Amino acid sequence: MQMTDIPFGTTDWSSVEVTEHKGETGIAYWRTRNFGGIRVRRVDYSPGYLADHWCSKGHILFCLEGELHTELADGRRYVLKPGMSYQVADNAEPHRSFTSKGAKLFIVD
Repeated sequence: MQMTDIPFGTTDWSSVEVTEHKGETGIAYWRTRNFGGIRVRRVDYSPGYLADHWCSKGHILFCLEGELHTELADGRRYVLKPGMSYQVADNAEPHRSFTSKGAKLFIVD
């Protein structure tokens, strides 16, 4: 990845507009910034959140708080706790996430 045409800046995530994205159950609250072709998000998943789709988008995801369970289409499962991350390429391995406790994430894609 080549990051170009992004001047130095800071982001106060508390001032970024929140958008709601309903899951099969629960809600994801996104705060999103775009820098060229790079989307950067601060995402809060409500307790009981379950994604409503299998995702094929590539991400680098870092868990800030809570616990996030991610299931791959082939049946493998992973748990992220604070301080852990995962990364996956576009169209590599379909995945979906859920959380019973809720989770706060930082995502680059």
